[in-house]
Amino acid sequence: MTLYTALLNASLCAAPFIPFMTEEIYQNMVRSVDKSAKESIHLCDFPKEDESMIDRDLEQSMDEVLDVVILGRAARNASGLKNRQPIGRMFVKAERPLDGIYVDIIKDELNLKSVEMRDDVREFTSYTFKPQLKTVGPKYGKNLGFIKQYLTDINGNEAMNELNDKGVLSFAAPDGTQIELGRDDLLIDVSKQGGYVTEEDRNVTVVLDTNLTEELINEGFMREIISKVQTMRKEAGFEVMDHIAIGMTGSDRITGIADMFRETICHDCMADEISFSELRGYRKEWDINGEKVELSVEKLV
Repeated sequence: MTLYTALLNASLCAAPFIPFMTEEIYQNMVRSVDKSAKESIHLCDFPKEDESMIDRDLEQSMDEVLDVVILGRAARNASGLKNRQPIGRMFVKAERPLDGIYVDIIKDELNLKSVEMRDDVREFTSYTFKPQLKTVGPKYGKNLGFIKQYLTDINGNEAMNELNDKGVLSFAAPDGTQIELGRDDLLIDVSKQGGYVTEEDRNVTVVLDTNLTEELINEGFMREIISKVQTMRKEAGFEVMDHIAIGMTGSDRITGIADMFRETICHDCMADEISFSELRGYRKEWDINGEKVELSVEKLV
């Protein structure tokens, strides 16, 4: 009903601009089930805003979920880990703590085992500062060398706290000049600890724990196997609900992992059996994360 309502109202709003497409949607979606509906979308009234249906808290929470997911994807790309490789933990610092369904969405989008909301992620990050020459030079030209050295020597986390609290970094030069540097005067880089990837934007910081356990690595292999089998199902022309038999030979590591996750692979691939001794039906060789394996899929009658 949510999807129906959203599509109907979107079509009503768009009807003056894309008349034929919205008419097609209306006839297929509305008139096919409701014979009392008006004959054409162009005979319907324009939708009216219903303030009671607006949930501001939901909108703000989903805006933050989107920010976290975008930064999480950037962190994944920076780490070089494939999307199918599960990751154990991600730490999030944000203005609005998220829980429940919002955390589940983040975990699902980024293939994470856990998301932990924190007030402080400084144990995983540090900051380095450099002067923005085009703004600092004209204001403090004669002290530019001192400013560079001062920013190199300061504690990055303490300086970031001061910048967030006061809006400026304040300190005195040896000649007594009082120096104040705002965000526009600074080039700020986030330094990362080994095994962690950090991404930050405005008031949201995410820290991805890229340390992989053997269990996570094996699960990553399992998801690669499922992906390859699903590709072969499509290439072989099988229908979505066709049951299949999977064959697998080659890498002992891959076959061992497939045996370990046999139930999950069979469920996701609509397979009734997996054989590690013979190949039947459509066959294909694959390189799965450096492991050579040959797979087969056969439709069962």
